[in-house]
Amino acid sequence: MPLSISIVILAAGQGKRMKSDLPKVLQPLAGKPLLGHVIDTAATLAPKSLHVVYGHGGEQVRAALGSTLSAAVPQHSWVLQAEQLGTGHAVQQALPALHDGELALVLYGDVPLIRATTLRELIALAGTDAMSLLTVLLDDPTGYGRIVRDAAGRVLGIVEQKDATPEQLRIREGNTGVMAVPVVHLRRWLGRLRNANAQGEYYLTDIIAMAVDDGVKVTPLVAPTIEEVLGVNDKLQLAELEAELRKSRARELMLAGVTLVDPARIDVRGTLTTGRDVFIDVNAVFEGAVTLGHRVRIGPNCVLRDCHIADDVRVNAHCVIEEASVGAASIIGPFARLRPGTQLADDVHIGNFVEVKNSSMDTGAKANHLAYVGDATVGARVNIGAGTIIANYDGANKHHTTIGADAHTGSNSVLVAPLTVGEGATIGAGSTVSKDVPAGKLTVARAKQVTLDAWKRPQRKR
Repeated sequence: MPLSISIVILAAGQGKRMKSDLPKVLQPLAGKPLLGHVIDTAATLAPKSLHVVYGHGGEQVRAALGSTLSAAVPQHSWVLQAEQLGTGHAVQQALPALHDGELALVLYGDVPLIRATTLRELIALAGTDAMSLLTVLLDDPTGYGRIVRDAAGRVLGIVEQKDATPEQLRIREGNTGVMAVPVVHLRRWLGRLRNANAQGEYYLTDIIAMAVDDGVKVTPLVAPTIEEVLGVNDKLQLAELEAELRKSRARELMLAGVTLVDPARIDVRGTLTTGRDVFIDVNAVFEGAVTLGHRVRIGPNCVLRDCHIADDVRVNAHCVIEEASVGAASIIGPFARLRPGTQLADDVHIGNFVEVKNSSMDTGAKANHLAYVGDATVGARVNIGAGTIIANYDGANKHHTTIGADAHTGSNSVLVAPLTVGEGATIGAGSTVSKDVPAGKLTVARAKQVTLDAWKRPQRKR
């Protein structure tokens, strides 16, 4: 019977080389903290429990990711490592939360691209009297602990770079630190750790030699890719992982049938779900949960965040769409902004320099130029004229406007909420309307035009 899994994530490092006030594990990768990536991956393994060992910037880390951890695994804990005395010492802090009938999987909060498939394979290699160890083959293993094997290829132990002999430094197989260990053995081995090394720290890697001495099988697994086991210690490495993740996500999209004008110029900072024959131009940014229907076209330099775009929609260049829903065959932009709460029905046109906020627009409605639609219900086939704004805010409260089907507003109109515009009504250009507009009639609210014959243009005094 397989052992249940408890996961320990080591996330107490300060990250001095980041040169940042933000703790290292909170540095953003694709719009999500490094530690957030690891927690999400860990949750897919369905562990019995999950424990995060934190230290530097602890309360900041807990505040940023407390809800993420709670949602990921119901049985979880935050474990404080008040003094950073090494990886072995860090795991010791989590021992009271672990049980002898479990398998402990040790992960790292600054290794964000580790794959669940790799971890499942690693877990499968461990058992009651066997531990598994994730290693990596590197052309330049500088900085990594070296995997020491015997002539038969069996793992004998791990030697850290600062403690390695010149011969050991030539070993290309490096330690990732990721391992799966039966808790009953882990508890015993951690109690025997000593810090007699160049760093004066308690190395978790020292338990490998203890396992060999105790006759517990150590099964190594070489990581299928180098990228998934790379850690982050500075902003350069962070940018390198960002590029790697961007490349990976672009590849997934193209294999799913999406056309990317330039795979190097797309950023997916969340979840992007796409239909068939989707086209995405350069420099598009997708954040949160975004859904694109069939035959959607996204123009260059657009930002889409937590939104749903239905079939056959065209989003032209330089648009921002946030927490909005766009109906089928609609046209957005260029230079348009859809703010939270926007609900567009089918065949709606939102043109250049138009902003819509917390409003619904029914089938065939149009606002093609230089308009603001805020806190409004707009009926079918309504035409919002160029320069029309809905004045929805009185300085203290927001007010609602309702515009009936087939109504038209002339250019440069101001609709002062709260207001109702009847079906088929027309508002003359340049009007400031503050009272309800009757259906099917023309309403004009502007000063009478006059011409002053005696007026002369002022001249500058010499």
